[in-house]
Amino acid sequence: VYLSLQVIGIDLLSQSLLPAIVELAEDRHWRVRLAIIEYIPLLASQLGVGFFDDKLGALCMQWLKDKVYSIRDAAANNVKRLAEEFGPDWAMQHIVPQVLDMINSPHYLHRMTILHSISLLAPVMGSDITCSKLLPVVINASKDRVPNIKFNVAKVLQSLIPIVDQSVVEKKIRPCLVELSEDPDVDVRFFASQALESSNQVMMS
Repeated sequence: VYLSLQVIGIDLLSQSLLPAIVELAEDRHWRVRLAIIEYIPLLASQLGVGFFDDKLGALCMQWLKDKVYSIRDAAANNVKRLAEEFGPDWAMQHIVPQVLDMINSPHYLHRMTILHSISLLAPVMGSDITCSKLLPVVINASKDRVPNIKFNVAKVLQSLIPIVDQSVVEKKIRPCLVELSEDPDVDVRFFASQALESSNQVMMS
């Protein structure tokens, strides 16, 4: 009975709720968009992985590029909560590659959101995926021409230090931070030095 209820639930959702979600997801009032985003993880937990289709996946990506900061921020949290709900394997298939693709956006605010998303996803995805998929994207972003991106790279690298192996910190994270600590921009130097200090503490402990 439970199974058939779930199937009916998903069917009904597809017919009635999903079109409403799609419509509200593009509402011109950002608070409406925000309410919908915050509702997605709850729906996911109630209806399971079957309800998450391509259309909804596309919406979750679209929100990461919203013009309103609060929406982009909520969208990053939404991606993390979906990864928590459905697990790293599902996330690697359905959301992580699409999120990482957006690091090439011409808009630096979108690139910032992706860095924020990576820092939220890393603890959920675990050390292996962080090292193989997330970290290379962050290190690559350290070459960005926008100082705001570079000092956010330093912050994200600092947040990844406890997640990855010591050897990764030494071989990949620290060299990148050393380079950023010599950046012409004062803020980039500051956050890179802070992250280096925190990596020193980890190495000493």
